Amino acid sequence: MVEIKKSEFKARRERLLAQMDDNSIALIPAASEVTRSRDTDYAFRQDSDFFYLTGFNEPDAVLVLCNNSDTPSTLFCLDKDKLAEIWHGRRVGFDKAKSDYLFDEAYPLSDLEEQLLELLNGKNAIYFAQGAYDSFDSKVFALLGTLRGGARKGLKAPSTLKEIRGLIHEMRLFKSPSEIEVMREGCEISARGHMRAMRFSHAGATEFQLEAELHHHYAMNGAPHPAYGTIVGSGDNANILHYTQNSDVLKNGDLVLIDSGCELQGYAADITRTFPVNGQFSEEQSALYNIVLNAQLAAFEEIKPGGYLSHANKLAMEVLTQGLLDLGILTGDFTELMAQQACKEYYMHGLGHWLGLDVHDVGDYKINNVERAFEPGMVLTIEPGLYISEDSNAPQKYKGIGIRIEDNLLVTESGHENLTLSVPKTIGDIQALMQQTTSA
Repeated sequence: MVEIKKSEFKARRERLLAQMDDNSIALIPAASEVTRSRDTDYAFRQDSDFFYLTGFNEPDAVLVLCNNSDTPSTLFCLDKDKLAEIWHGRRVGFDKAKSDYLFDEAYPLSDLEEQLLELLNGKNAIYFAQGAYDSFDSKVFALLGTLRGGARKGLKAPSTLKEIRGLIHEMRLFKSPSEIEVMREGCEISARGHMRAMRFSHAGATEFQLEAELHHHYAMNGAPHPAYGTIVGSGDNANILHYTQNSDVLKNGDLVLIDSGCELQGYAADITRTFPVNGQFSEEQSALYNIVLNAQLAAFEEIKPGGYLSHANKLAMEVLTQGLLDLGILTGDFTELMAQQACKEYYMHGLGHWLGLDVHDVGDYKINNVERAFEPGMVLTIEPGLYISEDSNAPQKYKGIGIRIEDNLLVTESGHENLTLSVPKTIGDIQALMQQTTSA
């Protein structure tokens, strides 16, 4: 399994420090555990920005970056505690965190306020993500208040508060070679999970059993958690865009839409495939399916350096509009229908989004209110769809059919690489795969 080296996390911290104003400090907190009910917590998921800069996966830690300092990077984390570790699991401890994660200094979390007061004193500017964590905001503003009230003691608070997220998120938008390798591996694990679910599918099974097939495959291949709530929508449930109840029984003759991806080393995959419960597309299902597939392939042509997401979406909408017109689901003049964005009645969402440590990953889509062009190292999803719900105005034979096809694309120097290409998506390839039996 590919792993991102600790030296890369250190290099990211150094890149961020180089972008900060002279004589400034940045405070980046880790996530905290979240209570599920009474004495149980949700599975811990690290804050993505904190993880990007540290690779450190414990709650409540704080990263401090100071330029013009002999100790540019300092970590505050939970100290070793034998009793706490018996109950809640092992901790790295600040001594080992410093050496293993390549920080210039590390302290126990109990020292945070005392040390931060000293570190903040005399700085010109402070960078942090105000509003991300209310409790951390309160701590920072209390320390600033102490500094402002201590002028007679020679204390001086930073005069400028600056937003840190924009700097980090622009870095995260462009994936390094090691990040790309991790994402390739995560996408392949996810792809094979989708193939397993296709082979398992049969009338009488439940949506949550398909979900279990996916999650089992992820965990057995080194990815213990999905990257987001898995969507398994059969029949008309596929027309609920974020359907996660996954409780219905699969019916013979229906399609089932699965939107799922694993999380590997913090990085998300995000794949959608739509296939027939019984392994055979009907005529109506095939007609709609091929419209969506052709729309996706048309959009792919724009995914290259210098291309634009809005242009790709227009290409997809042209195919969707013409296809709906051909089937009689839309009526009228093609040009007028495009101008009215008439296909949006059956295609309500955007074409895609950035992908990385978050499934809807960070990074600006516009710079100074101007759409940015694709550049090598960006990773995004392309996911057109058609959703003909039971209460739509479409002809009856198309009602209850929901289709989405989603792949994960890396922008390369010469075009793009489809990281999820191995999941079948033509009608012939899907039907052939579904004749096979499930295997581990």
